[in-house]
Amino acid sequence: MAQFTTVGRSIRRAEGVEKVTGKARFTADLDFPGLLEGRVLRSPFPHALIESIDVREAEALPGVHGVLTRESVRDIDPYYGHCLRDRPLIATDRVRYVGEPVVAVAAESGDLADEALSLVRVRYRELPMAATMDEALAPDAPVLHDANALVGEYHEMAAVEEEAPRNVCHHERLEDGDVAAGFEQADAVFEDTFEFPMICHYSLEPHTAVARFEGDEIALWTSSAHPFLIRAEIAQMFRVPMPNVRVTVPYVGGAFGGKSYFKIEPLAVALARTAGGRPVRLAQSASESMLTIRRHSARCRVMTGVLRDGTVVAREARLHLDTGAYADNGPRVAKRVATRIHGPYRIPNYRIDVYAVYTNTAPAGSMRSIGGPQSIFPLESHMDDIARGLEIDPLAFRLKNLLRRDELLKPGAKPMDADLHMDLRTVGAMVGWNEEQGAPAHNLGIAVGVTDSEAMPVSTALLRLLSDGSVVLMAGSTEVGQGARTVLSQVAAEGLRLPPERIVMRATNTDVTPFDRSTGASRSTTVMGTAVKFAAEDLAGQIRKAAAEAMGCEPTGVTLENGWAEAGGQRMDYGAVVRAYFAMPGGEFIGRGYVRAGGGIPNQFPVFWETGMGAAAVTVDEETGEVRVPHYASVADVGKAINRLQAEAQDEGAAVMGLGHTLCESLLYDGGQPLNPNLIDYKVPGFADMPRRFEVALTENADGPGPWGAKGMGESGIVAVAPAVANAVARATGVRIRELPLTPERVWRALNGKG
Repeated sequence: MAQFTTVGRSIRRAEGVEKVTGKARFTADLDFPGLLEGRVLRSPFPHALIESIDVREAEALPGVHGVLTRESVRDIDPYYGHCLRDRPLIATDRVRYVGEPVVAVAAESGDLADEALSLVRVRYRELPMAATMDEALAPDAPVLHDANALVGEYHEMAAVEEEAPRNVCHHERLEDGDVAAGFEQADAVFEDTFEFPMICHYSLEPHTAVARFEGDEIALWTSSAHPFLIRAEIAQMFRVPMPNVRVTVPYVGGAFGGKSYFKIEPLAVALARTAGGRPVRLAQSASESMLTIRRHSARCRVMTGVLRDGTVVAREARLHLDTGAYADNGPRVAKRVATRIHGPYRIPNYRIDVYAVYTNTAPAGSMRSIGGPQSIFPLESHMDDIARGLEIDPLAFRLKNLLRRDELLKPGAKPMDADLHMDLRTVGAMVGWNEEQGAPAHNLGIAVGVTDSEAMPVSTALLRLLSDGSVVLMAGSTEVGQGARTVLSQVAAEGLRLPPERIVMRATNTDVTPFDRSTGASRSTTVMGTAVKFAAEDLAGQIRKAAAEAMGCEPTGVTLENGWAEAGGQRMDYGAVVRAYFAMPGGEFIGRGYVRAGGGIPNQFPVFWETGMGAAAVTVDEETGEVRVPHYASVADVGKAINRLQAEAQDEGAAVMGLGHTLCESLLYDGGQPLNPNLIDYKVPGFADMPRRFEVALTENADGPGPWGAKGMGESGIVAVAPAVANAVARATGVRIRELPLTPERVWRALNGKG
């Protein structure tokens, strides 16, 4: 019998044909009898009291079936948030940022809903605002949140500390050793301050949800990566039993963290509640989505003490994150940043403080590698400056201080599970750079990216073997474009010794799909993949047992290969085994897989260290300030690539996103007013901005906790781009630019001493 294997093969995407032929249905494509269209009136002010709302004319307009205001939510808990429950689904006493929902309307058409909104009269009284972190942290700053919010669902984050500085929703401290003594020991101390901009997710599909509220039954279709957490949140807010809430996730047109947890879902459900049982679609424009969620901007001061030979002996860092008007994922981003600004280096003495700061701007939350770009850009730029100050090759300086496998980055954490020295040498070799001879050209930059994926390792999976030999895979990981359906199908196929085309995985539906904690933190292949592997092993055991009964032998004598069970010269395909067991043309076997900390995944965080190295060659036009990246190399330490082509594409896609915040992307504000939340003025990289030479290498040491040694890698490729490019610019020009993006104007001014 021919040996069968699927792990490591670049098989065709499970949903690829549907997507390229236009058959794939996204949330906005769904249609239902009596479907109404929702529209939202948003605040024009960054901070204001709502003195009155008059919706009488809007309610009287024929074709309007629901108008949602603060009065509509008096009988429920209108606040939500997975870290802190500080965000109302509709503005209550005041608005805290431009774009906050104030009134929502459900009508027979979108045009009619827009007309109804034009009839709404809202009287505001403007309040003093804190549009920047400096303004928010000032002693006389207006307080954006009067009372401590309750702790959110499924998170270990505590409520806001009462002694925290004004407008700080979370303070994270990481420290060890004696920092003062470390700096006393140092032969040289280097200090830098860096700034990182606000970034939009820019998914092709803006946030969209369809909701229906009948009696105490809620049905929700949404482009979300966290359907089970949404179910729990909606049940709590609207005071209905959890089984009465059904969340379905069709295909998702990109997410990158912007569709994590809860964004517009509570608003859509509340609006549907006003519509008399008719379903309501709330489809945001791209501009509305850009004012719904963004990546945190950041300011970081970092100071490092070193010996003359390049040994790092002390580090102190203070980083502020602009989390906007509501906490969203700010506390968890702060928690991650504390580890990431430390870096994967051997540092005996350190103290790191990170603050998530409320401001009167759009809320900030998860985005690909939460806190990674904001911390690794300053860290790795700073490391290059130290190397230059000590006259040590930047690659050799890093290799001297990098952690080795099984060394600790911080007390209580999982030891380093990757060979960072090998990874860094690999990316160096891709551009011809080694520690003995140094960089072969003056326009090269290099950077190390290591992040801690502390995703909660809780996932369940079911595999249903049908009587025709096909298998239905039921797992709650959302297909957001990352290829989860394909990889999980490969894991199931490998475990069952079955061709992957015999595996079918459907959209998540919380009524029938088993629980999964989330789709994010690069956890799907590792955590859900492990649950699927366990389910396959369970199901394979059932097949062997049933086949042994049918063929009159012991289960240990049955081998499974390519969809067949064989023993003693007898063969039965899997479907025949099912039919024989039930003595009829029907029936099915069900395999189950459970994963929890200490049960399939080690009970130690992070679940795995996510590793990505980058190297860049740049050209700088000194007359215009334009920076181009003709060559970029990336190394992702994946443990085991289940689908090689998808893994390489993930790393390339992450690097392209990194080029965005490195060269051009920035959401701009002026006095609390957003200047460019649209697809015209907010620039993202185009094909002309891509490196002409783009290389990706995958390190496979089978050292991850996932199936066959896999570990997550969907975010690692983004973090090294900015520092690698900035370091290359500094080496090429002699000028260190400490603020992103590296726009032509900013670079020109720096080169000409004007900024």
